[in-house]
Amino acid sequence: MDKSGIKWDGILIRFVTALFLVFLSYNPSGYSYFHWVRNALPDYTPLMIFAGVVLLILWVIFLRATLRSLGLIGLILTFAFFGTLVWLLVDWKLVPVDNVEAVSYIVLAVLSAVLAIGMSWSHIRRRITGQVDVDDVEPE
Repeated sequence: MDKSGIKWDGILIRFVTALFLVFLSYNPSGYSYFHWVRNALPDYTPLMIFAGVVLLILWVIFLRATLRSLGLIGLILTFAFFGTLVWLLVDWKLVPVDNVEAVSYIVLAVLSAVLAIGMSWSHIRRRITGQVDVDDVEPE
């Protein structure tokens, strides 16, 4: 196994997985877990509950890894980075702020990017600095 750290394809896989997680949970198109359950109220099915538990497990994995690797300050800085990037795109008139659906998609994509960075950050930091997290050290 290559111990030199993560590669671009690893980050891309994490980002695509985060996109699936976020957009399966909710998206403005109306085709998401949220809409599926909301439209079925109050008649839940075992499949709905099972799908909800699977989504919850994935959210916990992503959120826990993101919080552990970035920490509070890193999370604030990551959201600040993407927030100011979106603000810049709005200022350059590349993002239509009067289109709620477009803004919703951008916010969901930013959330996916933050989760992907959080899932990848320990590897990225190790590549940049050479420092290893305590969790990464294997016993001899």
